Amino acid sequence: MTYKEAVKYILEIPRFTKKNDREHTRTFLAYLKEPQEHMKVLHVAGTNGKGSVCAYLDGMLRSEGKRTGLFTSPHLVKINERIVVNGEEISDEDFCAVFEKTLNAVQRMEKEGLAHPTFFEFLLGMAMCAFAEAGVEYAVLETGLGGRLDATSAVEHPAVCVITSIGLDHTEYLGNTLEEIAGEKAGIIRQGAPVFYAQTAEESDRVIEQNARERGSFCKKIGKDAYEILGIEDKHIAFSCSSAYYGNTTWKLNNTGVYQPQNAVLAMEVMRYLFGENGHPERWRAALEDLKWAGRMEEVLPDVYIDGAHNISAVEAFIQSVPRDGTGNIILFSAVQDKDYEKMAERLCRSGAAELYVATHIDDSRGADAQRLADIFRKYTERPVIVRESVKEALRYVLGVQNGRRIYCLGSLYLTGMIKGLIQEEI
Repeated sequence: MTYKEAVKYILEIPRFTKKNDREHTRTFLAYLKEPQEHMKVLHVAGTNGKGSVCAYLDGMLRSEGKRTGLFTSPHLVKINERIVVNGEEISDEDFCAVFEKTLNAVQRMEKEGLAHPTFFEFLLGMAMCAFAEAGVEYAVLETGLGGRLDATSAVEHPAVCVITSIGLDHTEYLGNTLEEIAGEKAGIIRQGAPVFYAQTAEESDRVIEQNARERGSFCKKIGKDAYEILGIEDKHIAFSCSSAYYGNTTWKLNNTGVYQPQNAVLAMEVMRYLFGENGHPERWRAALEDLKWAGRMEEVLPDVYIDGAHNISAVEAFIQSVPRDGTGNIILFSAVQDKDYEKMAERLCRSGAAELYVATHIDDSRGADAQRLADIFRKYTERPVIVRESVKEALRYVLGVQNGRRIYCLGSLYLTGMIKGLIQEEI
């Protein structure tokens, strides 16, 4: 089967299967000969920051000379982005090889009367096979949705469980309160596996701590007092750590998001647990300073940034990161229908983060109507709100009126992916 045929098959999976339980995923991994047993798994859940923490862990582990596997979602442009071995996206050739192996296992399952894996399960199976074949020592797995029922939770013996900040997102599946959502995220915690989590709110922190106690797990909270932001310069954010373990070193991230130092320190504390006195924080520092994580305050053209903020807590963090130095900002916004885009629009407008707003429609059946988005923005701002029906038209428009201003594109990971794709095609 060719690469295009393999991708087509995977993308069509949602049409003929439905959500399976965790036991089904365990069975699926058994048909693949338990690839997860050949590596140490770092399991990461949370509402915002999961991908960044995964990327930071992967980069620092490689700085220690470890062979790593990184499984994240969603992809922005190409599906291979979800499966990374030792810092490199899986090649089309290797993608086809693990696809064939995974498909063979699925066909054996179906002959036994078992259901076909879901889209996400299938890709998880491919990733674990790729990691095992590559001799990966540490696999960093990002949950898809939630944690308790997520396919990645079929990996039963993680070396570490990590929970990033908690916010209100996917409430139709995870619950309407921070406590309920934290309970779903904390579902990744396994008996005796150490837990590291980012301080969010008292109610969610309490749930995570309780889940850890019930499973006899060491639990460490990474609070806002664990670091101090020193400033933003040359498109890097600098911070220091309060722990003597890191000394008086200034740490830098190749990013300007004020929310990223907490993600970095969370990952650093996991590394400290794993390596202790044998760790090399100076290597971690260099790895973090060099690392770029796509779609998170990423500068894709001069003064053009894409950010994956797609829920209210992520938008709040985005607002804190936007400079207001008189240069002026333009916001290009789109969202999917099942997100609370009105609250996102209201916060963006009331914050004064931009002097011009452009609403557009992402090329997806779930995309919110561009005119509807514009009407909502106009409820909360008297500044200009422009509609461009396609992302390509919207991007061309904002570039045409940039005039030295910064452009921020946010509201949906689909939007960030489409913009990256358009730029690669030179618009």
